[in-house]
Amino acid sequence: MPAKVDTTELPAHTTGAAAQLAAAHATGHPLKLYGGWFCPFVQRAWIVLHEKRIPHQYVEINPYNKEPEFLALNPRGLVPTLAVPVDEEKKGKKRRPLYESAVICEYLNEAYDDESKYGPGLLPKDAYERARCRLWIDHISNKIIPGFYRFIQHTPEKEYSIEEARANFLGHIKTLVNEILENESEGEEAGPWFLGQTFSLVDVMLAPWAKRLFLIDHYKPGGLGIPAPGQAGNDEEEKIWARWRKWFDAITSRQSVKDTWSDDEQYIAAYRRYAEDTTQSEVAKATRKGERLP
Repeated sequence: MPAKVDTTELPAHTTGAAAQLAAAHATGHPLKLYGGWFCPFVQRAWIVLHEKRIPHQYVEINPYNKEPEFLALNPRGLVPTLAVPVDEEKKGKKRRPLYESAVICEYLNEAYDDESKYGPGLLPKDAYERARCRLWIDHISNKIIPGFYRFIQHTPEKEYSIEEARANFLGHIKTLVNEILENESEGEEAGPWFLGQTFSLVDVMLAPWAKRLFLIDHYKPGGLGIPAPGQAGNDEEEKIWARWRKWFDAITSRQSVKDTWSDDEQYIAAYRRYAEDTTQSEVAKATRKGERLP
């Protein structure tokens, strides 16, 4: 899912752990990821590159000052863009673009599937389980993520209340968590991920927004609203939110997620205009219109 982003007042480069990762992948390489540090859709692709240990070059893009090389590859100027070498020797003499984050992630998982060279596969080998993962990736992309933007972009002038935005967003999270709970084996110590012990693209797809949830607490009256342990009101709700915390703690501690993250202060600055609903990103404009995210 690409996004045109408004960065006129933002720092131009990564900081913190992400800056170290970007520096480690600054050398030219046939496979290039063009991205922006602030963009959660870019972080999806970057996490997969990290998890799969795929050699690549990371190229930071300012959408208001695009390099000719990037525009020649993708005239729409969307991030993330993956420049894929398609020449016979795979040396980058000829490249073609991919620029939907979910598509990029699946491509990387499929194209670099030799586990003796790269990291473990991020989708199950079983056809049904693979299809089930894609169903829940769709739920994340078309329910949870739009709910996040509807929530953070709420202002008092909106036709819907902040309570409605909060309930809508948390409801979509609960739907995902219920799917996890229904597929856990009784009496078996389950791992933290969507697939239990196995980290997958389902976890990757939501990870960047999990890291950004603190922005709702920072900017929105009443904050995120997830009940504290013992405060959910009934046993079923307690179970749901306990399982969510297990996943949340695991994903925010995952090395690939931490290594693709800049300093918190940068995101606070980047999302101020989302919280004020003044940003002109394509995602924000689609949210205002009630349209599908680009």
